[in-house]
Amino acid sequence: MAGLSTLILLLCAAKDVMPSSSHWKPTWPSYKVPVILPQSTLNLDKPQFDAEARLEVVSPCGPACHKSSPLPTYEEVKNYLSYETLYANGSLTETEVGIYILSNSGDGSQGKSRTKRQIYGYDSRFSIFGKDFLLNYPFSTSVKLSTGCTGTLVAEKHVLTAAHCIHDGKSYVKGAQKLRVGFLKPKLKDGSKGANITSSAMPEKMKFQWIRVKRTHVPKGWIKGNANDIGMDYDYALLELKKPHKRKFMKIGVSPPARHLPGGRIHFSGYDNDRPGNLVYRFCDVKDETYDLLYQQCDAQPGASGSGVYVRMWKRQNHKWERKIIGIFSGHQWVDMNGTPQDFNVAVRITPLKYAQICYWIKGNYLDCREG
Repeated sequence: MAGLSTLILLLCAAKDVMPSSSHWKPTWPSYKVPVILPQSTLNLDKPQFDAEARLEVVSPCGPACHKSSPLPTYEEVKNYLSYETLYANGSLTETEVGIYILSNSGDGSQGKSRTKRQIYGYDSRFSIFGKDFLLNYPFSTSVKLSTGCTGTLVAEKHVLTAAHCIHDGKSYVKGAQKLRVGFLKPKLKDGSKGANITSSAMPEKMKFQWIRVKRTHVPKGWIKGNANDIGMDYDYALLELKKPHKRKFMKIGVSPPARHLPGGRIHFSGYDNDRPGNLVYRFCDVKDETYDLLYQQCDAQPGASGSGVYVRMWKRQNHKWERKIIGIFSGHQWVDMNGTPQDFNVAVRITPLKYAQICYWIKGNYLDCREG
């Protein structure tokens, strides 16, 4: 392995290989992702947990703003991808990373005032009811955080969510130390306990079963940026549960260009605040994109933040269709388009760099994170 001196070389090395235009199936690209490894870890003072949890993020920097931002240097990217780890006992560490490529083979302004609802014309959201849907894939991968956001199961013990659900950019939010993840389970009519559902004990409604979080990773790009020009690019976090959840999860994948998405659409499910206790599914077209963000107008409300944005494409290596998480729903942006305000909902894309980082957090071995 050899270190790269510029981000441009790194991104070129992580260039994707797209299927030929004659291939009729929307196919997952093959990516050679970089390697991100911890270099040093420093113990920090215990946080105060004094921030109010925010269920959405607002940023005034739109597509043109992000596209005009200068390309970060290699050292800046290393700083952004360094991360803090919060443990259940309240201890906190900061880890610096190195970025490599194998030789063989990116201001806390709240923007303009607006109505609370993030609905574009006709409300196209669908509430998911009934255990036959809620407990089945892919809807069963959506979970609720005790801070009020949504997360997605991405491994046996890991949940992907938005960083702002855990940290407001300056401090960890109240409840982050005792963070829990909620799984919808059937509530039995007779009040009996146990996982088996029989004809004499049919579920009447759903309830949450909670699992404590063991540790949480938050990238320094979010902590340093806090939704300014670069902060929104790093609005993601990974939670490790204290015990396995025993549900089918959805793998992460590198986000293809919007033009290669099936129908140009994305999908995600979350626990929107205006429909308490309901899992809400939606899909919509991608309107614009930058290297780190997808801009769309999927109907959403606070509470949906942290939802995993996914698509279903053909996996050539396995000869089957596969859904993957390609982004994390972050929040709302008001953008001044030549004097006319325009609003978007924004998802953070899983780029090759972010894939390498998140995958390493999950696997602990870069050799398992070579194909995005």
